[in-house]
Amino acid sequence: MERGGIVDRQKVRQVLEQVRVGELEPEEAARIFEDLQTEDLGYASVDHHRALRLGFPEVIFGEGKTSDQVLGIFRSLQERQDTILVTRVDTDKADRIVREAPELDYSPVARTLLYTRKEVEIRGRGPILVVAAGTSDLPVAEEAVVTAGVLGNRVERLFDVGIAGIHRLLNHNDKLRAAAVIIAVAGMEGALPSVIGGLVDRPVIAVPTSIGYGAAFGGLAALLGMLNSCAPGVVVVNIDNGFGAAYAATIMNRRDSLKRFSSESS
Repeated sequence: MERGGIVDRQKVRQVLEQVRVGELEPEEAARIFEDLQTEDLGYASVDHHRALRLGFPEVIFGEGKTSDQVLGIFRSLQERQDTILVTRVDTDKADRIVREAPELDYSPVARTLLYTRKEVEIRGRGPILVVAAGTSDLPVAEEAVVTAGVLGNRVERLFDVGIAGIHRLLNHNDKLRAAAVIIAVAGMEGALPSVIGGLVDRPVIAVPTSIGYGAAFGGLAALLGMLNSCAPGVVVVNIDNGFGAAYAATIMNRRDSLKRFSSESS
Protein backbone atom coordinates (compact mmCIF):
# COMPACT_ATOMS: atom_id res chain seq x y z
CA MET A 1 0.00 0.00 0.00
CA GLU A 2 1.43 3.34 -1.02
CA ARG A 3 1.79 6.19 1.39
CA GLY A 4 -1.10 8.64 1.06
CA GLY A 5 -3.39 5.99 -0.46
CA ILE A 6 -6.73 4.75 0.77
CA VAL A 7 -6.53 3.55 4.38
CA ASP A 8 -9.34 1.68 6.11
CA ARG A 9 -9.55 -1.16 8.61
CA GLN A 10 -8.97 -3.81 5.95
CA LYS A 11 -5.86 -2.08 4.62
CA VAL A 12 -4.46 -1.63 8.12
CA ARG A 13 -4.86 -5.37 8.75
CA GLN A 14 -3.02 -6.03 5.48
CA VAL A 15 -0.12 -3.77 6.47
CA LEU A 16 0.15 -5.34 9.92
CA GLU A 17 0.13 -8.83 8.39
CA GLN A 18 2.90 -7.78 6.00
CA VAL A 19 4.95 -6.59 8.97
CA ARG A 20 4.23 -9.82 10.83
CA VAL A 21 5.47 -12.06 8.01
CA GLY A 22 8.46 -9.83 7.27
CA GLU A 23 7.29 -8.48 3.90
CA LEU A 24 7.26 -4.89 5.17
CA GLU A 25 9.63 -3.07 7.50
CA PRO A 26 8.04 -1.45 10.60
CA GLU A 27 9.51 1.92 9.58
CA GLU A 28 7.71 1.75 6.21
CA ALA A 29 4.46 0.79 7.92
CA ALA A 30 4.85 3.80 10.22
CA ARG A 31 5.27 6.07 7.19
CA ILE A 32 2.05 4.70 5.68
CA PHE A 33 0.13 5.60 8.84
CA GLU A 34 1.53 9.12 9.07
CA ASP A 35 -1.26 10.43 6.83
CA LEU A 36 -3.91 9.32 9.33
CA GLN A 37 -4.36 12.71 10.86
CA THR A 38 -6.56 15.78 10.80
CA GLU A 39 -6.04 17.93 7.72
CA ASP A 40 -6.55 21.68 8.19
CA LEU A 41 -8.20 23.31 5.17
CA GLY A 42 -8.65 26.65 6.90
CA TYR A 43 -12.46 26.42 6.93
CA ALA A 44 -12.59 22.74 7.94
CA SER A 45 -10.55 20.21 9.86
CA VAL A 46 -10.90 16.96 7.91
CA ASP A 47 -10.77 13.81 10.06
CA HIS A 48 -8.92 11.18 8.01
CA HIS A 49 -8.73 8.79 10.97
CA ARG A 50 -12.51 8.37 11.29
CA ALA A 51 -12.73 5.41 8.91
CA LEU A 52 -10.46 3.45 11.25
CA ARG A 53 -12.29 4.44 14.43
CA LEU A 54 -15.85 4.08 13.19
CA GLY A 55 -15.58 1.95 10.06
CA PHE A 56 -16.76 4.72 7.71
CA PRO A 57 -15.12 8.01 6.70
CA GLU A 58 -16.28 11.45 7.70
CA VAL A 59 -19.64 12.41 6.16
CA ILE A 60 -19.95 15.96 4.81
CA PHE A 61 -22.97 17.90 6.10
CA GLY A 62 -23.68 20.18 3.16
CA GLU A 63 -26.19 22.55 4.70
CA GLY A 64 -24.59 25.89 5.59
CA LYS A 65 -21.43 25.17 3.58
CA THR A 66 -20.65 26.83 0.27
CA SER A 67 -20.20 24.70 -2.84
CA ASP A 68 -16.46 25.47 -2.79
CA GLN A 69 -16.18 24.32 0.82
CA VAL A 70 -18.01 21.08 0.07
CA LEU A 71 -15.75 20.49 -2.94
CA GLY A 72 -12.61 21.16 -0.92
CA ILE A 73 -13.56 18.66 1.79
CA PHE A 74 -14.64 16.14 -0.84
CA ARG A 75 -11.34 16.35 -2.72
CA SER A 76 -9.41 15.90 0.52
CA LEU A 77 -11.39 12.78 1.43
CA GLN A 78 -11.31 11.45 -2.14
CA GLU A 79 -7.53 10.97 -1.94
CA ARG A 80 -7.96 8.47 0.90
CA GLN A 81 -11.46 6.95 0.76
CA ASP A 82 -13.43 4.71 -1.60
CA THR A 83 -16.83 6.05 -0.54
CA ILE A 84 -17.88 9.60 0.35
CA LEU A 85 -21.35 10.84 1.33
CA VAL A 86 -22.56 14.45 1.39
CA THR A 87 -25.93 15.17 3.02
CA ARG A 88 -28.38 18.10 2.98
CA VAL A 89 -27.48 19.60 -0.38
CA ASP A 90 -30.13 21.62 -2.22
CA THR A 91 -30.51 21.40 -5.99
CA ASP A 92 -28.78 24.68 -6.86
CA LYS A 93 -25.74 23.89 -4.73
CA ALA A 94 -25.64 20.33 -6.07
CA ASP A 95 -25.63 21.61 -9.67
CA ARG A 96 -22.59 23.77 -8.96
CA ILE A 97 -20.76 20.95 -7.20
CA VAL A 98 -21.48 18.30 -9.83
CA ARG A 99 -20.23 20.59 -12.59
CA GLU A 100 -16.83 20.53 -10.87
CA ALA A 101 -17.03 16.91 -9.68
CA PRO A 102 -19.13 14.88 -12.13
CA GLU A 103 -18.11 11.68 -10.35
CA LEU A 104 -20.62 12.60 -7.63
CA ASP A 105 -24.18 11.26 -8.01
CA TYR A 106 -26.98 13.54 -6.78
CA SER A 107 -30.28 12.32 -5.34
CA PRO A 108 -32.68 15.29 -5.38
CA VAL A 109 -35.24 13.67 -3.06
CA ALA A 110 -32.68 12.54 -0.47
CA ARG A 111 -30.63 15.73 -1.06
CA THR A 112 -27.44 13.67 -1.01
CA LEU A 113 -24.28 13.51 -3.10
CA LEU A 114 -22.53 10.17 -3.29
CA TYR A 115 -19.11 9.07 -4.53
CA THR A 116 -18.20 5.39 -4.80
CA ARG A 117 -14.90 4.18 -6.23
CA LYS A 118 -15.99 0.54 -6.01
CA GLU A 119 -19.08 -1.45 -5.12
CA VAL A 120 -20.10 -1.20 -1.47
CA GLU A 121 -19.67 -4.45 0.46
CA ILE A 122 -22.83 -5.69 2.18
CA ARG A 123 -21.99 -6.25 5.85
CA GLY A 124 -25.42 -6.25 7.50
CA ARG A 125 -27.03 -9.32 9.03
CA GLY A 126 -30.34 -8.60 7.30
CA PRO A 127 -32.27 -5.87 5.51
CA ILE A 128 -32.95 -2.47 7.00
CA LEU A 129 -36.53 -1.46 6.26
CA VAL A 130 -37.27 2.27 5.94
CA VAL A 131 -40.95 2.99 6.54
CA ALA A 132 -42.42 6.43 5.78
CA ALA A 133 -45.84 7.55 6.97
CA GLY A 134 -46.54 9.90 4.06
CA THR A 135 -45.16 11.23 0.81
CA SER A 136 -44.20 14.47 2.54
CA ASP A 137 -41.80 12.48 4.71
CA LEU A 138 -39.87 11.09 1.74
CA PRO A 139 -36.87 13.49 1.83
CA VAL A 140 -35.99 12.30 5.34
CA ALA A 141 -36.82 8.68 4.52
CA GLU A 142 -34.69 8.73 1.36
CA GLU A 143 -31.78 10.26 3.27
CA ALA A 144 -32.00 7.20 5.53
CA VAL A 145 -32.19 4.87 2.51
CA VAL A 146 -29.10 6.35 0.84
CA THR A 147 -27.12 6.42 4.08
CA ALA A 148 -27.97 2.86 5.08
CA GLY A 149 -27.09 1.62 1.59
CA VAL A 150 -23.70 3.29 1.45
CA LEU A 151 -22.91 1.96 4.93
CA GLY A 152 -23.17 -1.60 3.62
CA ASN A 153 -26.77 -2.66 4.24
CA ARG A 154 -29.47 -4.17 2.09
CA VAL A 155 -32.24 -1.58 2.23
CA GLU A 156 -35.95 -1.90 1.50
CA ARG A 157 -38.63 0.78 1.31
CA LEU A 158 -42.22 0.86 2.56
CA PHE A 159 -43.69 4.28 1.88
CA ASP A 160 -47.02 6.08 2.40
CA VAL A 161 -48.33 3.66 5.03
CA GLY A 162 -49.29 6.13 7.79
CA ILE A 163 -51.92 5.37 10.40
CA ALA A 164 -54.58 7.50 8.68
CA GLY A 165 -55.07 4.34 6.60
CA ILE A 166 -53.60 1.72 8.91
CA HIS A 167 -54.67 -1.15 6.64
CA ARG A 168 -51.89 -0.04 4.27
CA LEU A 169 -49.32 -0.89 6.93
CA LEU A 170 -50.99 -4.11 8.08
CA ASN A 171 -50.93 -5.41 4.52
CA HIS A 172 -47.13 -5.61 4.85
CA ASN A 173 -46.72 -7.62 8.07
CA ASP A 174 -44.39 -10.09 6.36
CA LYS A 175 -42.08 -7.31 5.18
CA LEU A 176 -41.98 -5.79 8.68
CA ARG A 177 -41.09 -9.12 10.28
CA ALA A 178 -38.40 -9.89 7.70
CA ALA A 179 -36.41 -6.75 8.53
CA ALA A 180 -33.41 -6.82 10.86
CA VAL A 181 -33.93 -3.18 11.87
CA ILE A 182 -36.81 -0.83 11.05
CA ILE A 183 -36.53 2.94 10.59
CA ALA A 184 -39.96 4.56 10.97
CA VAL A 185 -40.27 8.11 9.62
CA ALA A 186 -43.34 10.20 10.45
CA GLY A 187 -44.53 13.74 11.02
CA MET A 188 -47.89 15.06 12.29
CA GLU A 189 -48.52 13.26 15.63
CA GLY A 190 -45.75 10.70 15.01
CA ALA A 191 -47.73 7.57 15.90
CA LEU A 192 -46.32 5.24 13.22
CA PRO A 193 -43.28 3.93 15.19
CA SER A 194 -45.49 2.98 18.14
CA VAL A 195 -47.79 0.96 15.90
CA ILE A 196 -44.83 -0.83 14.29
CA GLY A 197 -43.22 -1.42 17.69
CA GLY A 198 -46.38 -3.21 18.79
CA LEU A 199 -46.26 -5.56 15.79
CA VAL A 200 -42.66 -6.81 15.57
CA ASP A 201 -39.77 -8.01 17.74
CA ARG A 202 -37.24 -5.83 15.90
CA PRO A 203 -35.45 -2.63 16.89
CA VAL A 204 -37.50 0.34 15.69
CA ILE A 205 -35.70 3.65 15.19
CA ALA A 206 -38.22 6.49 15.14
CA VAL A 207 -37.52 9.61 13.09
CA PRO A 208 -39.83 12.58 13.66
CA THR A 209 -40.16 14.93 10.70
CA SER A 210 -41.00 18.62 10.61
CA ILE A 211 -44.17 17.91 8.60
CA GLY A 212 -47.52 19.04 10.01
CA TYR A 213 -49.82 21.96 10.71
CA GLY A 214 -49.25 24.66 13.34
CA ALA A 215 -49.51 22.59 16.52
CA ALA A 216 -46.98 20.14 15.08
CA PHE A 217 -44.42 22.84 16.00
CA GLY A 218 -41.98 21.87 13.25
CA GLY A 219 -41.75 18.24 14.36
CA LEU A 220 -41.74 18.80 18.13
CA ALA A 221 -45.15 17.15 18.56
CA ALA A 222 -43.97 14.05 16.67
CA LEU A 223 -40.73 13.98 18.65
CA LEU A 224 -42.53 14.09 22.00
CA GLY A 225 -45.06 11.50 20.85
CA MET A 226 -42.28 9.11 19.84
CA LEU A 227 -40.34 9.68 23.06
CA ASN A 228 -43.51 8.82 25.00
CA SER A 229 -44.20 5.66 23.00
CA CYS A 230 -45.67 2.82 25.05
CA ALA A 231 -44.32 0.25 22.55
CA PRO A 232 -41.13 -1.53 23.66
CA GLY A 233 -38.04 -1.43 21.48
CA VAL A 234 -38.62 2.06 20.04
CA VAL A 235 -35.72 4.53 20.17
CA VAL A 236 -35.81 8.07 18.80
CA VAL A 237 -33.42 10.33 16.91
CA ASN A 238 -33.66 14.06 16.33
CA ILE A 239 -36.16 15.80 14.05
CA ASP A 240 -35.53 15.13 10.33
CA ASN A 241 -32.40 13.10 11.16
CA GLY A 242 -32.64 10.32 8.59
CA PHE A 243 -28.85 10.13 8.47
CA GLY A 244 -28.51 9.54 12.21
CA ALA A 245 -31.21 6.86 12.15
CA ALA A 246 -29.47 4.99 9.33
CA TYR A 247 -26.08 5.18 11.07
CA ALA A 248 -27.55 3.79 14.30
CA ALA A 249 -29.40 1.06 12.38
CA THR A 250 -26.13 0.08 10.71
CA ILE A 251 -24.36 -0.38 14.03
CA MET A 252 -27.23 -2.58 15.23
CA ASN A 253 -27.14 -4.58 12.00
CA ARG A 254 -23.40 -5.18 11.65
CA ARG A 255 -22.20 -8.77 11.87
CA ASP A 256 -18.76 -7.71 13.11
CA SER A 257 -20.30 -5.52 15.83
CA LEU A 258 -22.06 -8.55 17.26
CA LYS A 259 -18.83 -10.56 17.17
CA ARG A 260 -16.98 -7.83 19.07
CA PHE A 261 -19.75 -7.61 21.64
CA SER A 262 -19.74 -11.39 22.13
CA SER A 263 -15.96 -11.55 22.58
CA GLU A 264 -15.90 -8.60 24.99
CA SER A 265 -18.74 -10.06 27.07
CA SER A 266 -17.24 -13.55 27.38
